[in-house]
Amino acid sequence: MHKPHFMRLENDSIMKSLNFEFLRSRWPELAGLGGFAETYAHTDPRGSLAKLRQFGEELTKWIYHEVRLPIPVRANQIELLEAQPFLDYTPQVVLSKLHTLRIEGNRAVHGSSGDTTTALRILKEAHNIARWLFATHTTDDVSAVTAFVEPPKGGVEGAEQRKEKRAILQRLVDQEAQLQKLLGEIANERERSTKLEATAEEHNAALQAAAAASEKLQDLDPLSFNEDQTRRYLIDQTLADNGWDVGAGELNTAEVHKEVLVQDQPTDSTEGYADYVLFDDNGKPLAVIEAKRTSKDSQLGRTQAKLYADGLEKEYGQRPIIFYTNGFETFIWNDAEGESWRRIYGFYSKDSLQHLVYQRTAKAPLSEVTPNVDIAGRMYQVEAVRRVAERFAEKKRKAL
Repeated sequence: MHKPHFMRLENDSIMKSLNFEFLRSRWPELAGLGGFAETYAHTDPRGSLAKLRQFGEELTKWIYHEVRLPIPVRANQIELLEAQPFLDYTPQVVLSKLHTLRIEGNRAVHGSSGDTTTALRILKEAHNIARWLFATHTTDDVSAVTAFVEPPKGGVEGAEQRKEKRAILQRLVDQEAQLQKLLGEIANERERSTKLEATAEEHNAALQAAAAASEKLQDLDPLSFNEDQTRRYLIDQTLADNGWDVGAGELNTAEVHKEVLVQDQPTDSTEGYADYVLFDDNGKPLAVIEAKRTSKDSQLGRTQAKLYADGLEKEYGQRPIIFYTNGFETFIWNDAEGESWRRIYGFYSKDSLQHLVYQRTAKAPLSEVTPNVDIAGRMYQVEAVRRVAERFAEKKRKAL
């Protein structure tokens, strides 16, 4: 396979890194971004997370170019990550970690959230992605790549240098400029370097290499390369973002229970364990969440979540709203109201779930709703309101 020769700046002029130097000979831009993320982790965690988001974006673009994957029309990061060729190529654990970088980076940039603990955790996720990239696209021994080390305050250069603060800040500015110049040159080179899409044979070879690299890393470091751990972290963070009190690790809170025993399941023991159950203040379940492993398992995840909802309804006398997710792709199913499942972009808050449960008994049928003639009293207006009401009564979500 032809390999592009991108123009490179002098590597010494770009931020050094504690954990990403093994990338520098081939991916100096990624090593530089990792170095900046380390440097900012303690003093500017939001800046660190923004650099890690950019790290994921640059790595994703490199894969598309190198493996010659077809680029979607809307080539933003989420579209790139969710395109089927990329899903086929990228192991699920790597995909989950890339989404983690994207989500936490977006929270930092757009939501003004992010702390040092989060930045250090996402740094480790980026290091794991880098190890996979190294194992997949070089012939070097991945076991020689050093284990992740938490960076000191100020990063490698901050620990090594004992200069005045102003001199250090000026060097940071200069290094940022050098990195941005390198990223610009790489982007221009990609634009000029036209590549045909990979043949079926080349594509299959790339898939096998990516899968083999993932298995190798899983054997070397099963804890760091654990897809289930990454997925649960994403779910916990999303729940917390929507106001839920989430316990660390496997700990339960009054609102969020994990690994909940559910009776009356179609198993030999008649028992099962729901990944998450969200409880109301009265102790009744508002929602059940099934954490599915891959996007291909959506039907299985939905079916399993329904079985848990059946068991919880029988035990508590209240049917929970159903969610199923892989951490970055989430679906809701309010089947008690006869609604179909649909994709959403975050879990509902407690107030929103309480409202959905309340509506089951409190809302009036749309067929009994009549328009206020003082507002819409003409015949065509009354007819329009009636038709819209009929549409919504059929559980449709749009009306023209």
